[in-house]
Amino acid sequence: MARGSRASPTGASGHTWHHPDERFPSAVQFLKDAVAYYQRLGVTIQRLLTDNGSAFRSRAFAALCHELGIKHRFTRPYRPQTNGKAERFIQSALREWAYAHTYQNSQHRADAMKSWLHHYNWHRPHQGIGRAVPISRLNLDEYNLLTVHS
Repeated sequence: MARGSRASPTGASGHTWHHPDERFPSAVQFLKDAVAYYQRLGVTIQRLLTDNGSAFRSRAFAALCHELGIKHRFTRPYRPQTNGKAERFIQSALREWAYAHTYQNSQHRADAMKSWLHHYNWHRPHQGIGRAVPISRLNLDEYNLLTVHS
């Protein structure tokens, strides 16, 4: 049974994904992946709200945000309400993925996360957005929608 606790950057803005840890290289890759993903959809990231983790507070992360033209802001310490979408995602992930099954090992759990994230973003209705699925918030045309759905 692999139920170990593992922190990971979480992106929540109409579409959610994660990276394996909170270290600086993962935070940088996370931002680069998010920018590239949304660029393929014709969306430009203008603002970023993160918690106060050391990876997000680094000068190098600030420089990357500046280089990408992204205004970076931080949540208020000890106020999870200021990052409600990410907090709600974490709650759902724990309930529906992490603790919903027994995993043979960490790799099995990580593989299950990929499938669960796809379901969460593309097929699972969300009460907070009128029972719509998150990907619908991007208002993609049919061609674009089919090219990004895997």
